[in-house]
Amino acid sequence: MREDMRHLTTETPRVLVVDGSKLVRTLVKAVLEKELPGVDVAGAGGLAEGRTLLESTAFDLVTTALVLPDGDGLQMARAVRESAAQRYVPVIVISGDVQSHLEGRHFTEDVTDYFDKALGHNALAAFIRGYVQPALIPDAHVLYIEDSRTVAMAIRRVLESQQMRVTHVVSAEDAMAYLDAYRDSDAAPGCDLVLTDLYLKGELDGRDLLNAIRNDFGYGKRRLPVLVMTGDDNRDNQAALLRDGANDLVLKPIEERLLVTKSLFQLRVSMLPDQPSFEP
Repeated sequence: MREDMRHLTTETPRVLVVDGSKLVRTLVKAVLEKELPGVDVAGAGGLAEGRTLLESTAFDLVTTALVLPDGDGLQMARAVRESAAQRYVPVIVISGDVQSHLEGRHFTEDVTDYFDKALGHNALAAFIRGYVQPALIPDAHVLYIEDSRTVAMAIRRVLESQQMRVTHVVSAEDAMAYLDAYRDSDAAPGCDLVLTDLYLKGELDGRDLLNAIRNDFGYGKRRLPVLVMTGDDNRDNQAALLRDGANDLVLKPIEERLLVTKSLFQLRVSMLPDQPSFEP
């Protein structure tokens, strides 16, 4: 398992919030303190102040704005990695421009994950809770598409260990047939999350399935989240998947806890009512 993706189990996590806006820092602190009892939140107004706090305090998680008064969030992430005590701490970029940076593959390996401000307050709390105090969503239904029996058994075991219910099919065609059976029913879309491999046997692949879900079936990202698993490290190809409507990518080799966190996060966001953005 990649050490920098380790999740936290402490009941009193320390979180560092780095943002040039005092209002945003105050708002994030209030949300976290309300949703995560026992959390200790420290704020920094920029890169230099954040570095100073890293030298004096050990944190369990760091969030940073992408743009800071004296630098940027990627520099902040690098500073976390350069601090011996913080080397494996999750670093979350909070930005109002996540999508374009994802599509451009601008984030570095120093960044563990990202959060779009437009998703709102409750979603941020759910997102961070996924790292510091992972919470299960019993009976969440995942439609899983994978043509390798060995891989499917392993991933299914991971998801079911988190109390998710998994329907496994081996092709994009089978997945479309499954979704079509629920299309006009009260139970539509027939699952809570689609998890698909990119490359599949048959005439259609994961990209074709993604396009069908977004265009033919007309399900948006909140109605039916789609996670695409891919070993393709071509940034242009990854960007194209996100533009086509993937909620997120899970890069191979699969890190189990990261897969679980991303799945649970997308499930939580799809269940939340619309919330105001974090923009000050």
